Amino acid sequence: MGGRGESEVPQSPREFYGEELRRRREAAGLTQNDLGEQVICSGSLIAHFEAGRRKPQLDVARRLDEALTTDGFFVRGRRTLDTARFADHFAQAAELEPQATAISEYAALLVPGLLQAEAYARAVFWAYQTNPVAEDIDKRVVNRLQRGQILRNENGPTFWAILSEAVIRTVVGGSAVMADQLRHIEALGRSGRIRLQVLPFAVGAHATMNSMLKLMRFTDAPDVAYVEGLYSGSLLDDPLVVRRCQDAYDLARAAALPPEASLDLLRSVAEDYENER
Repeated sequence: MGGRGESEVPQSPREFYGEELRRRREAAGLTQNDLGEQVICSGSLIAHFEAGRRKPQLDVARRLDEALTTDGFFVRGRRTLDTARFADHFAQAAELEPQATAISEYAALLVPGLLQAEAYARAVFWAYQTNPVAEDIDKRVVNRLQRGQILRNENGPTFWAILSEAVIRTVVGGSAVMADQLRHIEALGRSGRIRLQVLPFAVGAHATMNSMLKLMRFTDAPDVAYVEGLYSGSLLDDPLVVRRCQDAYDLARAAALPPEASLDLLRSVAEDYENER
């Protein structure tokens, strides 16, 4: 986090694999095109492997080991690429969540992952996939629900969420799924395990309207912020940037409904979805 050098930032499994491939290729005095010729693929594909954008097929990994005399390193390393629990851009933020003493989130359009119920999470993952595979969706849902368990742990982080009204009005998975999801959040809020506010449409422009935002605080490390877009995300640890994110969150919190009124709104909207059924 704060104060790390560029080379010390933790890498995703694919980034590590690609960096090792680049390092060993250069140590062998080969260009990407040279290596591509030896392993029977294009130099541009080697570039994709090194950037962490593609995973080599098993036969290509075997030929990489042969060409670079790496004793099976690239064949064995493929296993770590298959078992990654989270998208590369989110992996580091996911690892930090259980270490945090406090998490604060602003959600612009979707229920935050830590608050998602099973049916809602499943509907989200199905919507994201071009060619969804049931087994893959199941794994993603399990991972998401496991993340949410930190909110049930009495020693877990305190959690504060601000939801744009769009989050509770956008129908994901149908009325029944939305009713279940809002009841789930309301129950967490009324249990005292989380603090929740809704930012109504009537507020208009506000400080966090451009992006989702996650803030994490730690006992013995600097605070961080995480923002995310489509298939991309950034973990921010520059103290000045994190401070500005915190200021924006505080402004949004001041504009949102009080917690009790927010929970009442969730209950009312859930009832509306239930009546639609």
